[in-house]
Amino acid sequence: MRAVDLKTPKVLVLGYGNPGRMDDGLGPAAAARIERLGWSGVAINDPYQLSLEDSIDIAEHDVVWFIDASKTGSTPFEERRLTAAGHIDFDSHHMNPETLLAIASRYCDKTPEAWLIEVRGYEFDFCEGFSIRAQDNLEQAVAFLRRRIGERIGVLQ
Repeated sequence: MRAVDLKTPKVLVLGYGNPGRMDDGLGPAAAARIERLGWSGVAINDPYQLSLEDSIDIAEHDVVWFIDASKTGSTPFEERRLTAAGHIDFDSHHMNPETLLAIASRYCDKTPEAWLIEVRGYEFDFCEGFSIRAQDNLEQAVAFLRRRIGERIGVLQ
């Protein structure tokens, strides 16, 4: 059930990674699970990698959760608050969330609240599917995201 609130923030979930590289697909898998909830005001994007164009989507939202796999992070996942990079530095093959936030701020005059969820992965070979440990980490990360996003948009859990 959804609580009525005229100030409900627009939320973007950006789950990125390559599902063809086993646990690297944890970000898109988490985003897909949040999308299945069908929550109004929550947009989902699941690219292989972040791109310059994502800064436009970011600027149109109040809160953004970036979700990615991590090879060395804490188990089951880590959450950290993001801020815009102090300077804009990127190439066509590497874009990070802080740079996208800086671009949204500088060129769209909008800097949403932003968070990064890094889900711990273990196997990154060329194959689809998750390692058993990563699957468990994914379940815990999605449960956490459901609570956090639900709180923000007024969805009772």
